[in-house]
Amino acid sequence: MKLLKRDPFGNILLVKKHLIRILGKITHRRFRGINHLIIEGSKVINNLPEKNVLFISNHQTYFADVTAMIHVFNASLNGRVNSLKNVSYMNNPKLNIYFIAAKETMRAGLLPRILAYTGAVSISRTWREKDKDIKRPINKQEIDSIHQALEDGWLITFPQGTTKPFSPIRKGTAYIIKETKPLVVPVIIDKFRRSFDKTGVKLKKKGITQKLKIKSPLKIDYENDSIEKIIDKMSLAIEQHNSFR
Repeated sequence: MKLLKRDPFGNILLVKKHLIRILGKITHRRFRGINHLIIEGSKVINNLPEKNVLFISNHQTYFADVTAMIHVFNASLNGRVNSLKNVSYMNNPKLNIYFIAAKETMRAGLLPRILAYTGAVSISRTWREKDKDIKRPINKQEIDSIHQALEDGWLITFPQGTTKPFSPIRKGTAYIIKETKPLVVPVIIDKFRRSFDKTGVKLKKKGITQKLKIKSPLKIDYENDSIEKIIDKMSLAIEQHNSFR
């Protein structure tokens, strides 16, 4: 039945659509009202293919970063240029936007589980769990899920794997780029730490001018660029290279 159409992860699209609508309308004033989000480069969004697009970004909060991007992407696709004016752009949201998130984060309560339904690709960190350093083998099933998300649409990832600024880029993202050959679009966010707590759920301060900048896609030679070179390109693109300190 049409009403029961699902995304590649089994989530019912009709339910997903209503959740994104509701969450979009609840969170809108966090970026236009209580605080003000300055957007740059949103026209890039309108020139992207429907599938196999990987957004890479620096990371400041668990949930507010992704929420802001989903607002900006949908606003851009509905004719807003660098603006979130009139939240009606969330009436018919793009349903094939996914985001990579730590499995332990997405299981930590009811709200994260609801957010997970809207598009999370949950992965187990191989290097850290519950604030402890670990060594865990890569889960092939989780890598397959990342491939599925790219095959179906757009995927947001935070290649540093942490909200700590200037942390090194994790090699996993570079390997995914080599394998799947996506169009890689850098996004830079700023002042989210001043607006929200670490989770991105609680407001910490009002009246903050936040920033979100979408850059042109990276030029990557998928065959000849080494993993190290791709990592270097990513760190420069999201302004987390040591040269930006």
